[in-house]
Amino acid sequence: MPAILNPGMGRRKFGFSAPAAAANLTPYVEHYWIVSWDLRGQEPYEQRVLPYPAVNVTFKPGRCRIAGVVTGPFRETLEGTGRVFGVRFRPGGFRPFLGAPVSTITGRYVPVETVFGDGLAEQILEADDQAAVRVMDALLTDRAPDRPSPAAELAAAVVARAAEDTGITRVDDLAREFSVGVRQLQRLCGDYVGVSPKWVIRRARLHEASDRIQAGTPVDLGALAADLGYSDQAHLTRDFTAMVGVPPASYRKAQV
Repeated sequence: MPAILNPGMGRRKFGFSAPAAAANLTPYVEHYWIVSWDLRGQEPYEQRVLPYPAVNVTFKPGRCRIAGVVTGPFRETLEGTGRVFGVRFRPGGFRPFLGAPVSTITGRYVPVETVFGDGLAEQILEADDQAAVRVMDALLTDRAPDRPSPAAELAAAVVARAAEDTGITRVDDLAREFSVGVRQLQRLCGDYVGVSPKWVIRRARLHEASDRIQAGTPVDLGALAADLGYSDQAHLTRDFTAMVGVPPASYRKAQV
């Protein structure tokens, strides 16, 4: 699941869990995730999230779909009662199931049936949480390759490195880390991740910015911008506002 913004408020509005997939699916699946809520007698709640370079498959009554990487702001409105069961694939992990470049579904929602056939949605919606995990484990195990391709493993490593090393702010920095050319890295990310390496780096830096602001300790936004490779605080503010919906300073004040 993408990073939850304003998690303090979110915890009071919905429950979230992330069951592990079967061990043999580790190269492909990051984890399952389950969101449930009971807002009867309350106003609908809008949850904002920061996109992450991964494909999610989600099951909700009336809306079972494969979500390609979301490149813009993402909001989900919760009302009444409900549950969503989701599968978050590792970057590069959905490629063998899709059988096509992941970039072909970037920014798109595709019916579950187009990849996994009829019947799966009904099974998941009728199952409790544990049974849903068992159904997905069995289906994905049946369809997964014996081992991930070297390209898929490289794609996952590229995304992980961009996330963990805040000093990586340019595509050529990332390409050097893996001893590949910039164009090769761009093709790899498009095919297996669904977005460009520049997007991967920029989103990783925004995730870092939101994590530091949410931590509750004072943050010097000018210093944060410099740490994350932005030319100045204004540049960070523009990027952050476009994705989160409010400037960093306002977001910091809104933490509850």
